[in-house]
Amino acid sequence: MASVRGLYFLATLFLGSFFGSVFMLGPFLPLMFFSPAWYRWLTDRIVATWLTLPVALLEMVFGAKVVITGDGFIPGERSVIIMNHRTRLDWMFLWNCLLRYSYLRLEKICLKAPLKAVPGFGWAMQVAAFIFIQRRWEEDRHHMEAMLDYFCDIREPLQLLLFPEGTDLTPNTQARSDEFAEKNGLQRYEYVLHPRTTGFTFIVERLRRGDNLDAIHDITVAYPQNIPQTERHLLTGHFPREIHFHVRRYPVASLPGGPEELQRWCQERWHEKERRLQEFYTGERRFDGTGRSRIPPCKSELRVLLIKVASLLYWSAFIALSFAGLYWSAALRCYCAALVLFFVGQQKLWGGLELLELACHRHVRRKAASAKSE
Repeated sequence: MASVRGLYFLATLFLGSFFGSVFMLGPFLPLMFFSPAWYRWLTDRIVATWLTLPVALLEMVFGAKVVITGDGFIPGERSVIIMNHRTRLDWMFLWNCLLRYSYLRLEKICLKAPLKAVPGFGWAMQVAAFIFIQRRWEEDRHHMEAMLDYFCDIREPLQLLLFPEGTDLTPNTQARSDEFAEKNGLQRYEYVLHPRTTGFTFIVERLRRGDNLDAIHDITVAYPQNIPQTERHLLTGHFPREIHFHVRRYPVASLPGGPEELQRWCQERWHEKERRLQEFYTGERRFDGTGRSRIPPCKSELRVLLIKVASLLYWSAFIALSFAGLYWSAALRCYCAALVLFFVGQQKLWGGLELLELACHRHVRRKAASAKSE
């Protein structure tokens, strides 16, 4: 059954993303048509304010403890983040790590295309220019190429989160992974799934070619107890008590050169993850006895605390004021209805705001090239 805690958590995140898309992101959508690069710079920072909200709720309201060990991050660097997919919610829990060691505004996620249709969450992810995939490589390759080239063109740094396993670890997915391992003469894994390396190698090669990659961050995530596999577990109040991240940083200069070598490199990282997670879950349930990363976080714990407090206060007030405004103002209700219709309609017409942004960028470039040639 749903719990009060779970309802509060999901309702707050949904209302924040819904009203944030309408009232915070909506007014800046026209900027896309004139300067996609400035639109990207601005909206990334607005979206990042919402990303602090689940971090604040998980840690301050529900008492989740975050432990980060390993190499850490160099703040602001451009990277591809690869992580094991233990639950369907790992991408959200990663924000607890990135808030301390990086900048949330840099993060993009490669995720399943149906998620873009979710009201509120999906709209904000479209504005954030997340990379949505259909899981059909011929289609996905063309879209990834366009998105990655766009990020290289505008020179806006990014940290792209990718789950090479393709899906979260469940008995069904593990059985399919075992079947794949048996067919290909590979080791069976208990704590991870065998990675799919095609998308990973393509992304790394494309960003490297566009001089938009500094490192790969290989992150292993583990939950000592209370593993929330799906959103339903959060709804029932099944929150993680601890979230452990172990970070390995690989500078781009240390990576192998060709696609086949990159594939083997990725597979080796997953072999290491299996061993690391086996030691974690059969031992003391920690990656490193020190409980600290070798590189200190870029923000002090006091600063992180202030960010979390400010996030809770701001979003609580913002949601309340949004309801009050809709109740008292007919003009605001009309504006909200118009934006909702736009978000729904543009996806049917253009396929998503990130695709419209790409089209605007191509138009601006052609216009600039034409003016230069004259």
